[in-house]
Amino acid sequence: MNKKLVLIILTFAFLLRLLSLSQSLWLDEAITAQVVKNYSFREIITKFSPFDFHPPLYYLFMKLWTSIFGYSEIALRFPSILFSLATGYIILHYLSQSSGHKDMRSHIITSAIWASALFLFNPLIIYYSQEARMYSMATSFLTFSFVRFLKKKHLDFPSLFAFTLALFTFYGSIFFITSIFLYLIFKRKTKEALKLIVITTISSLILLPLLKTQLQNSKILLETVKNWSLVLGKANIKNLLLVPIKFSVGRISFYPKWLYYAIAGVWTVFVFSSFKNYNKNFKTKLSSFVFATSLALIFFASFVKPMLQYFRVLYLITPLSIILAESSEVKKRLILTGFVIFSLIYLLIPAFHREDWKSLVKDLRGGERVYIIPQVKAPLEYYAEKFGKEIEIRPLQETLQNPRLTKNSIIIPYAAEIFGISFSSQKYQVLKTYRGIQIIIPTLSPSSNTQ
Repeated sequence: MNKKLVLIILTFAFLLRLLSLSQSLWLDEAITAQVVKNYSFREIITKFSPFDFHPPLYYLFMKLWTSIFGYSEIALRFPSILFSLATGYIILHYLSQSSGHKDMRSHIITSAIWASALFLFNPLIIYYSQEARMYSMATSFLTFSFVRFLKKKHLDFPSLFAFTLALFTFYGSIFFITSIFLYLIFKRKTKEALKLIVITTISSLILLPLLKTQLQNSKILLETVKNWSLVLGKANIKNLLLVPIKFSVGRISFYPKWLYYAIAGVWTVFVFSSFKNYNKNFKTKLSSFVFATSLALIFFASFVKPMLQYFRVLYLITPLSIILAESSEVKKRLILTGFVIFSLIYLLIPAFHREDWKSLVKDLRGGERVYIIPQVKAPLEYYAEKFGKEIEIRPLQETLQNPRLTKNSIIIPYAAEIFGISFSSQKYQVLKTYRGIQIIIPTLSPSSNTQ
């Protein structure tokens, strides 16, 4: 193996992830910061997790991490960088050791390097390797189990343990694990399927009391928050098509929309045309099966409980990268070049960065009364504390009953549509927009809002 090339790939992947790393936290990341700062290890499980929608392992890990490295944007996001880089190395390490004839060793190693590079520089992977959430961590665990299975052709204890860790990190891992189980059943590998079902059942039983409470609380949330289903990911063609599109171009979008969809569509078709290589060898056969089956499972499950969003299947970029690595040399070079370009567009153009709560709070003088929905105030509180700004946070709903605001009052209608609160654009004036976050004030009489 060309160790110098591997070192160059990993170093460049690491340096790329440092660009724009200190951009503003968005809502979910600020919630991560709030949880690990304000709850003990025990309280994360007993007080926070019942009202969350994820298992507690990521938060427990982050509690330990931040107790050592602090709560800055970089400190909060750095574990995702490490998990992302580790995943790329895991792909390289295990695929390069796959069995094959001696005259095929060079091809196996080359394909392993390509699969690793195509994963590491995938624009969506780079985006989520800079996010203080659990997706990179879960992807790393699932990738370890998957590529180890590709190498050994059976599930050993490390593989099964990693599957367990993935389940305790992200419930959505079950679709990947189920696809492996279905493959084993299809291939009549009964012993391997039994091992997987046993470890999955044990893990599920441990998580079941928490999951039942979370499902009960989510049912209440769906009933009380008018449009909460908007953020969950319904089973429809649009959300399904967003998976390959975002897997190909990452988290960027621009106007005019017809131009964006034209560029993204052509590029996505080019990238996914590599699936014609699905039957090339054992690696690509299994990767194709896992990719298609996992996606089908989450699609049909979303008819019952909406969850079809591309970031929830981020782990499928691992089998995608393995398939892409079997493309022609010219095509691999073009795809990798395109991935790096789309990644740099996101990293270097602030318009594609996360919501800019940091600048919003920086611009506050201090002493303001800010009206915002309580459930989404975490980033406001994070940066108010960071910058030492004294602000009074009031529920947004109060403006519906009494919109007479004082001189130092502002309204942040962030997520108002989800909570069923609407503001007439004719009766409110937008003072400023901070990358997806508006500050508004009333312009007419006290009756100038609607619900």
